[in-house]
Parts: sequence; structure tokens; C-alpha cells
Amino acid sequence: MTRRWMLPLLLAVMALAYLLPLGTHGLWIPDETRYAQISQEMLLSGNWVSPHFMSVRYFEKPAAGYWMIALGQALFGQNLFGVRFASALSTGLSVLLCYLIAGRLWNQPRKSFACALLYMSLSVIAGAAGYANLDPQFTFWVNLSLVALWFALDSADRRQRLIGWAVLGLACGMGFMTKGFLAWLLPVLIALPWVIWQKRWRELLVYGPLAIVVAIAVSLPWVLAVHGQEPDYWRFFFWHEHIRRFAGDDAQHDAPWWYYLPLLVAFSLPWVALLPPALKQAWQTRREANIAFLLLWLLMPLLFFSISKGKLPSYILPCLLPLALLMGHALDDRLSRQQGRALGINGLLNLVLGVTVLLALVYLQLKKPLYDHELHNLVLVFIGLIGWIIANLLQAFRPLQCWAAPAFGSLLLIGLVPAGLPNSVVANKTPDQFILEHVDELAQTHQLLSNDLGAASALAWRLKRPEVAFYNTIGELKYGLEYPDSLKHRVDSDQVQQWMQGARQQGSVGVVMRVKGDDELHELDQLPKEGKRYEQGNMVILIIPQAAP
Repeated sequence: MTRRWMLPLLLAVMALAYLLPLGTHGLWIPDETRYAQISQEMLLSGNWVSPHFMSVRYFEKPAAGYWMIALGQALFGQNLFGVRFASALSTGLSVLLCYLIAGRLWNQPRKSFACALLYMSLSVIAGAAGYANLDPQFTFWVNLSLVALWFALDSADRRQRLIGWAVLGLACGMGFMTKGFLAWLLPVLIALPWVIWQKRWRELLVYGPLAIVVAIAVSLPWVLAVHGQEPDYWRFFFWHEHIRRFAGDDAQHDAPWWYYLPLLVAFSLPWVALLPPALKQAWQTRREANIAFLLLWLLMPLLFFSISKGKLPSYILPCLLPLALLMGHALDDRLSRQQGRALGINGLLNLVLGVTVLLALVYLQLKKPLYDHELHNLVLVFIGLIGWIIANLLQAFRPLQCWAAPAFGSLLLIGLVPAGLPNSVVANKTPDQFILEHVDELAQTHQLLSNDLGAASALAWRLKRPEVAFYNTIGELKYGLEYPDSLKHRVDSDQVQQWMQGARQQGSVGVVMRVKGDDELHELDQLPKEGKRYEQGNMVILIIPQAAP
């Protein structure tokens, strides 16, 4: 392949793999419906400063991530594609950053292409590109900050250094406004030990203030605006979302220190067999400045998140770009030396994994069917699995000629599986599709009620009506519902009949319920029996008519 075709090929593959699947399946609860609704509410209300979740204050994240999702909906419509476009764009830009920094690190076109293709096809990265939340955006800003840092450190020209440090500041400012103070901390964790090791700490003192000034200039207008509008925002956001999550005894998602080690292996799919030789080669060459920088980029965030009490898989997404660079570096070196053993083992492992999953699916379908008269969905999953199997069969038996095949198998599988899930999963986890079937009737109701925040946000987003009453549920809105002006959104079990009576005096009521057990059955039993009722999976929609005068 000639050098001039490498980047266009990457762009074409990204467009097909990342953009085409965006509108093929409903929004997952609770994350996708939440971010879709909050960003839509910004569009509808014109309040771009303070995030609100169904008209209730929601201070768990800053505003910039919602801005990007809102802009996607403004450009492409308030639909599935518009909601997910920001994630696809952010991931695609991270792929381009991988290509760009690989060229700067090694100046070998095939190696740059290999690194970017590996990163693009990592199953978790491809999956995140089609999932509407803030992680792909935050990962891009962290990636941009560290790519800019390397360009600044690697430049001999003063003008290029200034540009690099300024871009670093821009990325830190935007990352801070997307997910918080980690965007400032992570580059420091990597830059500080590197410049001390290289005895270039004076450069950090000279140029570092420029990055700080740019970061402050980018974020300060919003910081002051949100403080003026919501004086309690920063107290809650700093203590609840940072200190308590990192060190609090009641930190959410508590997990042991080694939690991320098996995840890092799993996140390396479909290139997991390259992980040991890549890390071994990196350790052996750790005294090279560029390899040391990548190792710090990989290990320092991993160490930081490992000692944190609160852990989620998505926290280590910023570690995957340096991992892909190290694996792509090792892969290309083996191609140059005509050593295909690791690639053959990689294809064989993926082949065994694909065949095992395919046989398990066939067995379950014959014994205890996952799919009930859903041939279209089942065929999509089979196509994805067979594509994975064929791609890795090629690599297993022709590792040097078909080294890139697992990338296309991975992208095909990740693109097809969400659209091919069983209706039982779709009905329970993507309620916006069920709501869409009855959206005209729900739109005619005067008030809305739901006992589940995920279902409520799907309802609010589909109807473009943020005012939904929460029936016996608080969840992540505990803080926002403590404000006096938000109490009207709460409807407890002992109040629901009185609330329903008052609501029906004004017009009909639309209700979306998730019924998963006896408690929810009891909640449903307290509602009026007249009107229309629709059921799908654990979802129930009620259209309760206006009470007779």
C-alpha cells in the first residue's frame, strides 16, 4: 500500500464502521437516555450553563460533554444518530491522533497505519464509538493533551513548542469541562516523571505556565457562569464526584486494586496475543525517550485508577491509545522481520473464541431459545460471528499476509451485534423503541409519570418534554430533588393516588413503568385500571384518560 492511500483508507473504514450502526438500535438505559435527555434539554431550554436532568439539577458532570451531544442533535436531528454522533466523532479523532503521533514517534508509514488500525478496532473502542456518553469525549481530550505534550517535548523549534503547549492547555480545559479535574491531573502524572528523568524540568517551568493560562482561559467563563447560576455546584461536584469517589469509604463501584489488570487484557481484543510481546519489547527498550513516554502514559493512569476506591471499566480508556501504539510498534517490527508466530497465535485465539461463542449460541437456540421468531436479528449476529471467524482464520494461517484481518472482523461484529440482540433484551434495556411505537398517544397526554429514571428519561427525550414525575424513585437525582422547586417531581407510593386524582382533573396521564418484581407490581396496582395498557418485556405503558367532571 502506498503512503498516500493509508489515511484515506482509515477514514473510509471509520466512516463505515463508526457511523453506519449509530441509528440501528435504541438508546440503552440508564446512560444513553440520560445523556440524550440532558443535552436535549439544553437545546429546548436554552440553558447551556447548568445541566438539568428532566428539569432537576444534575451536577455530576460539567457542561461541555452535553454541549457536544446537543450539537449532534442540533445538526442531525433529535434522533439516535444525532445523540451518538459526538461519541463516534470523538473516537474517530482519537484514531487520527494515534496515526499522527505514531508518525512523529517512528516516522514509518506502515507502523502509523498499523497503530491506528489496531486502536480503531479494539473492541471496547469500537463499542464506545456507538455509545452515547461522555467517556469517548473525555478520552479524546486526554489523548489530545498527551499527543500535544509529546509534540511540544519533541520539537526543537520554539514556535512549535508554543503551539504544542497551547494545544495541551486547550485539551485540558475542554477535558475539565467534560468530566472534571482528572483532565488536569493525568498529563501531570505523565509529564512530571518524564521531564525529571530527561532532566528537562526547566522546560516544564518555562512552557508549562502557557498551558495553564490557556486551560484557565478556556474553562473560566463557564466556571464563573455556573457558579453565578448555581452557587452550590462546585461544592457538590468537587466533593461528591472527586474526593468521595476516589477516597471515600462509601465510594461508588468499590473494587480491589487489581480490578483493571484483567480488564486491560480483555480490552486488548482482538489483539490480545500481541500484548505480552509488546510489553516485553517496551520494557527492554524503556530507556528510549519515546518508549518511556508511552509506558508512563499507559502505567501512570492505570496506577492512579487502581488505587482509587471507586472503579468503572471506562476509567482506563485513556490507557488504550499508548497500548495500541506499543502493540502496533511490536507488530510492525515482526512484519519487517517476517516473524508471524505471535500474529498466528493471535488469530488462533480469536478463532477459538469466535467458534466457541457461535457453538454456544447454536446450542442455546436449540435448547433454550434466545431468539423467538426473530430471524433477522439472529442472522445479523451470525453474520458478525462468521465474519469474525473468517477474519481470524485468515490471520491464523496467513499471519504475515493477513495481519490486519482481525480488525475488520472486530469492526463487523461490534457494528452488527447491537442491532441483532434478542427482542427480550431490546424491550428491557432500550425502552425508547417501545415508547416510539406509542409516541403519538403519549404525546397527547397532559402529564407524565414513571417509576424508573432510565424509562423516564427515554420518555422525556422521545416526547421532548422534560417534565416527568418520578413515582417512588430517586436514584441519582437524590441531590437535585432536595431543592424545594424540584419537590413537585416526586410522587411517593402513599401520594400517588392523590397525585393521580389531581393530574386527571387537568387531562389524561401517560405512564411508563418498569415492572421487575413484587414491589413494582404493587406500584402498578395502585394506579387506575381504566385506559389503555401496552406491555413489552418488563415495560408497561398506560394511557389513563382524564377523569369525568
